[in-house]
Amino acid sequence: MLIGLCGGICAGKNSVADYLVDNHDFSRLYLSEEAQPLGNLHIDRVNGVAAFAERSFSNVDTLLEFVTKHWKQRWVTTNVWNENVLESLVRRPSFILVSVDAPVSLRWQRFRERCERYDETPPTLEEFVVRSDHHLYHQQNGLACLIDCAEVRLINQTSSLRILHSALAQLDLANEERLRPNWDQYFMQLASLAAQRSNCMKRRVGCVLVREKRVISTGYNGTPRNLRNCNEGGCPRCNAGQKAGVGLSTCLCIHAEENALLEAGRERIREGSTLYCDTCPCLTCSVKITQVGISEVVYSKSYSIDEATAEIFKEGGVKLRQFSPPRKGLVHLAGK
Repeated sequence: MLIGLCGGICAGKNSVADYLVDNHDFSRLYLSEEAQPLGNLHIDRVNGVAAFAERSFSNVDTLLEFVTKHWKQRWVTTNVWNENVLESLVRRPSFILVSVDAPVSLRWQRFRERCERYDETPPTLEEFVVRSDHHLYHQQNGLACLIDCAEVRLINQTSSLRILHSALAQLDLANEERLRPNWDQYFMQLASLAAQRSNCMKRRVGCVLVREKRVISTGYNGTPRNLRNCNEGGCPRCNAGQKAGVGLSTCLCIHAEENALLEAGRERIREGSTLYCDTCPCLTCSVKITQVGISEVVYSKSYSIDEATAEIFKEGGVKLRQFSPPRKGLVHLAGK
């Protein structure tokens, strides 16, 4: 596993890297040729990093060659500085990119403290903002485009290493499932993709039917074939903005689960089939799911009648569980 860390000046990249080294058996890797000056201060010097010769590489290709030969070990680098480096790294299935950021006023305070430790004259806030903007938004080498590609984006607003480490422990960055989705993640992502085809005005829902790790059918909610789409006025109940559970008898939209069941047919489902749905099935769908002999239902988001659905499945012998993947996207770490 190779984790790349990128982000603003004094955002906390090295603190995150140190946490991984100290708590999860990661080792640091460096790109010696890629180091860039920051005014009259070297970025690595300000951040208190000394590149060890045995793990410092002249370019990203030699770094990747080393990681490939030592693929069973865990590695972390803060030297993801431009798109060329990132493009090489993302080709490897063992790599994930994590960005770290913090408010500019807090990063300036950290920078001043580190300058003092190295007997350097700290910049004014205005000078620091100019340097930070260049670091993030320079047309050729700015990090903003890299940050946008990060799988996990950390907002580090704490001044306490203890609080930072506690938040990182809960986030579980070293989880191998971030590299390659397990079957639950894979099929739930397919369900979420199917939901993007939904035309229902109320909510988007996607569903995937699986047997023996093979997709039998998919479905998403919307009006029946040959009827006007819900988002074009085809379902008066949805377009009237009715609350959940109200006026269901007048709703023309077929649920994602129903579409998947209709597509598959009873003979293709059989026992041992699993239904993945990004939203917990409603009461009506739960009855139909139980009737066709599905063995397990996995859902992501809750719905207003989860308890009633759970009772139906319990009595009908259908296993129900909620899927909780490793957290991605923007993550605010604990404050001060």
